[in-house]
Amino acid sequence: MLNNIGLPGLLLIAVVVLVLFGRGKISSLMGEVGKGITSFKKGISEGEEETKRSDDIKHVDEVHHADLPEHTDQGTHPKTDLKADKDRV
Repeated sequence: MLNNIGLPGLLLIAVVVLVLFGRGKISSLMGEVGKGITSFKKGISEGEEETKRSDDIKHVDEVHHADLPEHTDQGTHPKTDLKADKDRV
């Protein structure tokens, strides 16, 4: 049914829409559509940036954990074993 709408049919539809809604209303509607598209694109780009940042944080965290020693010879971390330091004094 819509396959055989040609240029004259599209022009007729455009004229009818223009008469029904007026030039000002169509202009404001198109402006709102443009704002919606811009907002949508901005939301998508923010989501992609957030995903990239979280991937970078995971990568840095993995590298940081790879650099840490598994354990010390005494089995405790020298800076965090405060009780052992107090016993020595």
